This record gives sequence, structure tokens and C-alpha cells, in this order.
Amino acid sequence: MTAAPDTTRETPAPAPGTPEQAPPGRRHRLGRPATWLTAAVFGFFFLNLAGVVGVPLVNSFGTRWFTSWLPDGWTTMWYGSAWREFSLGQVFWTTALVSVLVVAVSVAVGVPAAYALARRTFPGKRLVMLLFLLPILVPPMTYGIPLATVLYKFQLAGTLTGVVLANLVPSVPFVVLTMTPFIEQIDPRIEAAARMCGARTASVLLRILAPLLVPGILAASVLVLVRTVGMFELTFLTAGPDSQTLIVALYYAVFSAGIRTQQSIDAMAVMYTLSMLVLLVVALRFVNPTQLVTRVKEEGR
Repeated sequence: MTAAPDTTRETPAPAPGTPEQAPPGRRHRLGRPATWLTAAVFGFFFLNLAGVVGVPLVNSFGTRWFTSWLPDGWTTMWYGSAWREFSLGQVFWTTALVSVLVVAVSVAVGVPAAYALARRTFPGKRLVMLLFLLPILVPPMTYGIPLATVLYKFQLAGTLTGVVLANLVPSVPFVVLTMTPFIEQIDPRIEAAARMCGARTASVLLRILAPLLVPGILAASVLVLVRTVGMFELTFLTAGPDSQTLIVALYYAVFSAGIRTQQSIDAMAVMYTLSMLVLLVVALRFVNPTQLVTRVKEEGR
């Protein structure tokens, strides 16, 4: 019996020194106008980003930079000058204190509110959720001016208390909307079993739910911390000379009256950028963005 002929043929290897050619489909994709347009857009974005970040960074280390591509010399004295000139020690302390207080109060108020929204059904629940969304969706300046007027009327503006109260307006709803999906993902039968065993509401919240909600509380706390440090409008409208956070102090350093060394201002801007970068890295390390999406309830539940 004659064997069937082998119809498979090996692809001949390219000769030595011959450049390897891309597959036809890949060459076609690389030649598309949309591919080149996308590459140009991303290239333009990263070029602008490098300029925005790189120019202050280089200038903060330069002794003189007017007519050449790079400064004439390098120094770190501008960072010490900025620290003394703008009292950055006090500014960093105020920023940290405001952020910690806002995070603590937001979590203490927002977590019980999120629990009520996740576990209870009542008339007007959708309206309440909409009201929680408004301070996040609406630009802060829209409600910041009336809020500052009220705080000035009660002599709270210009103080640390006024800055904390102003930042709580968007922070508490942010915690509520962040924590609600986490609470919905916990089986209510766990709470029912604890209550059947005689546990009271406080014990259920502190001993059963709290350990399960630690990832969500951590995520909400880190995000509120980043938001508070970067919040300019509300802090600017309510802060005084002794209650300025870093971003407001940077604004005054740039636009207030008087002559200031540009390198010192750039050094201050670099310190602010680094602080925000550290906070964002910490946020991405501990926060999973997919956990912030509200879970769709199963049908029939």
C-alpha cells in the first residue's frame, strides 16, 4: 500500500543577512492612518507632560537658566530657600492635619450612611443618592462661594475648623459612594446569624462588619486623602494665613504681591508634585479600581 504523499512543506528560513519582514497583517495595521494619528496624539501628550514636569524640575536645581538649553550650574540651595521663605514646615503640618481630620470624620460619618443605603430600602432613596452625587459632580466653586459665605458669617472661615468643614462637603459623599459597593458585597445572612446569636447592632458593626470592610475603608481613606491634599477651590476660599494647605500656599507664592525667586517657587512646586505622586502611588497600591464599581444585584434576591 502506497503511503500518501506529505503535502506539508517547511517554510524556508531566510538567508543570512536578510532582514526579517513583518507579517502582512501587521504591516497593514502599522500603515493605517488611525495608528499614526494615535501615536502622534500620545506623543504630543507625553511631550507636553515632560515639559510641564521637566522645566520646573530642572529650574529648581539650576543656578542660572536664560540663554541655553540647560542651566549654567546645578545647586540644591533653592529647596532650602523655599523651605525657609514659604514656611513649608508649618504648611506641611497644616496639610497633614487637615487631611487626617477630613479622612477621620468622613469615614466616621460616611460608613454608617453607606450601610444604611446598602441595607435599607426607603422612599426617596434614589433622591438621597443623587444628593450625595451632587458635591462630586458639580464643580467645587459652584457651592464653595455660598459655603464660604456661611462659614464667614459664623466666624469659622480662616481657621483650621473652617477648612476641615469645607473639605467634608465633597469627602463624605465620596466615602458613601465608595463604601456602598463594599457593603453590598457582604452577605446579609452573616449579620442575621450574628443577631440570632444575641449580638446587638453595635457588636455586629464593630466585630463582624468592620473586619470585613477594612479594604473598603482603606480604599476610601486613601482616595479622600489624595482628594483633600489636591483640593484647591474650597481650601482657598476658607483658609487663613495659618490654615493654608500646600496647594494654596503654592498659589500665593506664585500670584501674591512681591518679588520671589523663580527657582524657589519651582522647588516648592516640585515638592508638591512629589507629595502628590507618593500619595497616588500609595492609592494605586492599596486601592483596586474595579472594587469601586457598584455590584449589580442578582435577580430574585
